[in-house]
Amino acid sequence: MNILLWHVHGSWTTAFVHGKHRYLVPVTPDRGPYGLGRARTYTWPDTVEEVTPEALADEDVDLVVLQRPEEIELAHTWLGRRRIGVDLPAIFVEHNTPKGDVPNTRHPMADRDDLLVAHVTHFNSLCWDTGTTRTTVVEHGVVEPVARYTGELDRLAVVVNEPIRRWRVTGTDLLPRFAEIAPLDVFGMGVTGLAEHLGLPPERMATYDDLPQARMQTEIGRRRAYLHLCRWTSLGLSLIEAMTIGLPVVVLAATEAVEAVPPRAGVLSTRVDILLDAARRLVEEPALAHRVGAGAREAALTRYGLDRFLADWDRLLEEELCASR
Repeated sequence: MNILLWHVHGSWTTAFVHGKHRYLVPVTPDRGPYGLGRARTYTWPDTVEEVTPEALADEDVDLVVLQRPEEIELAHTWLGRRRIGVDLPAIFVEHNTPKGDVPNTRHPMADRDDLLVAHVTHFNSLCWDTGTTRTTVVEHGVVEPVARYTGELDRLAVVVNEPIRRWRVTGTDLLPRFAEIAPLDVFGMGVTGLAEHLGLPPERMATYDDLPQARMQTEIGRRRAYLHLCRWTSLGLSLIEAMTIGLPVVVLAATEAVEAVPPRAGVLSTRVDILLDAARRLVEEPALAHRVGAGAREAALTRYGLDRFLADWDRLLEEELCASR
């Protein structure tokens, strides 16, 4: 089928567009947030086609995947006034945990009968109040990285976007304590200047801003262990990717991480002192790190493999298309 969706979350979209369909991704001259077009740091198949807003009215779109509330009006306008959810089936993918009055936060798509909300984690589904709107959960999937764990560097890898702005949300305030255990290598968008902001010298923290995905994964795989300190996030796909590469993980036990990280994959706790001890052991004992990393890889491939993810989505897409007809 022909599916319209916006390029919003690079890792999730990368997995989604590896399906068997044709994916139409809006592109605008400024490549702004509603016209970003094809990814430049991820590898996407040729079935992903950029389409301008002006050209969308002539496209035979079967279904629209929404990820932000304002996309409903954009799709309505760009597709020639077709009513989204009425003339064209729609699925709203909710990537994020609720904000504000949790757990009473009302979802922007609450109490609608014209679309389905698909959560990416069971935690999100539990915490959002969607009223009478139909909901489902399609858990994350990842394209298996080419990179493999070597762990030859006795350093800790972190992947986080905008750690200075998001601060406590991403656990940025906790990083200096782990930098005392081992040097940190921080990858992601908006990480430049983080060491200076935290008052850490270059020998305790290095940052790598917005590397291409394949290169970042290779670099992460060279580090001894992966550190995930987010207090409030849906489920960092970088965590799942690190596990798939084969890194042992040290993870703050919050939100969906408690489901994603079994004991054989690393250490999961709400106690920072336990996480510090785990990081120290993994850095000091490479054999242990390799053994735990193998468990992490097996767990991630079993639960978050691409084939399962795409099969779940195919069933859901077919159900929604058939129901609309």
